[in-house]
Amino acid sequence: MIRLEKLTWDNYDDVLKLKVAKEQKEYMVPNSECLIQAFFAMTESKAQVFPFGIYFGKKPVGFMMIARDVPWIEEYCGSHAKYYYIWKFMIDERYQGNGYGKEAMLQALNLIRTFPAGEAEYCWLSYEPENTAAKKLYASLGFVEKPELYENLGEMPAVLKL
Repeated sequence: MIRLEKLTWDNYDDVLKLKVAKEQKEYMVPNSECLIQAFFAMTESKAQVFPFGIYFGKKPVGFMMIARDVPWIEEYCGSHAKYYYIWKFMIDERYQGNGYGKEAMLQALNLIRTFPAGEAEYCWLSYEPENTAAKKLYASLGFVEKPELYENLGEMPAVLKL
């Protein structure tokens, strides 16, 4: 069973050891860098950021960060509505292809729909357009690409009405 587990002092090192496949590295910022970015988003922009380890039983298999109302999404996407943003999502190369990613995304969306940091109308995410696995997964969950915003963001933004 897949579960999302809030990162703590006791488990953050688990996500630092996770890696994507060599051909996916160009699509991903290292997990350590994401945690540093989250720190600055929380301290400088007062964004709410929720980092999670993705676990299969006791085994760490992935990493996810969810944020609420991060300023750059408003800037790049022109969205002034309340929203959540799936900032980081990865499954370790050893565990890809087992359905863990889809299950983790479903759990994340269920969590977001409880509005843990306040109500919102949308959930945004973005990815490199060449990442066909991500594109297929997100489309299967109902995310709609916004190609007209690609140049602003530098990645393909997609949105889901909550």
